[in-house]
Amino acid sequence: MIARFEELDWQPTPMGDLTLRRRREPAVGHDIFEVKLGDEYLMSSLFTVAEEELANLGLGAAEGDGLTVLVGGLGLGYTAVAALRDERVAAVTVIDRLAAVIGWHERMLLPASTELVRDARTTLVEDDFFAVMRAEPAADRGRYSAILLDVDHSPRHQLDPTHADLYTAAGLQALDRHLAPRGVFALWSDDPPDERFMIELTAVFDDAVAHIVDFENPVTGGVSSNTVYVARSRG
Repeated sequence: MIARFEELDWQPTPMGDLTLRRRREPAVGHDIFEVKLGDEYLMSSLFTVAEEELANLGLGAAEGDGLTVLVGGLGLGYTAVAALRDERVAAVTVIDRLAAVIGWHERMLLPASTELVRDARTTLVEDDFFAVMRAEPAADRGRYSAILLDVDHSPRHQLDPTHADLYTAAGLQALDRHLAPRGVFALWSDDPPDERFMIELTAVFDDAVAHIVDFENPVTGGVSSNTVYVARSRG
């Protein structure tokens, strides 16, 4: 009998046990890749539209050429790869707190790994994105044209309680220090648009929009949706 699930990696982390597995999904007829942290499903290659739209919508609001992009959260790599496909992008830095996730891509375990890792514009960094945003920008590092964030489930449902401060006006102001003038901040959320978060976002940024991203769900046979917030630095 062929096993339906194949565990590709398992590692303990400070936030819980991290598991990467491949499984056959009858609804689509091919293998999909899934990531779990403890008992929570973090992501699946079955649903990548919104992760890609995080980059497409975020960079669609960015101005000029030679764009430098910071991606918070590597995951399966779809956001970073979508950013690299924008010809205006000169560099993509991806920060992930979990060394194991970076290792998956360096070992080419995931469908997006080759395109991501072999692109000379890519830099993968093991660090805490939220701590980096709280800190003053490094003197030897330019500010980013765009910051794309996909770590927590939503502004109200964080993977770690230490992330919560970023979704306040004060936390967003700290993040804004890392953006170039008129730079773009974009955020993925699994929840519908959040009015309270929009108030925090518009207190700091201009042109804030909550985009609803619909996509077909082959498991339910219906349509599911995520939210992508996009806003522009006042510079």
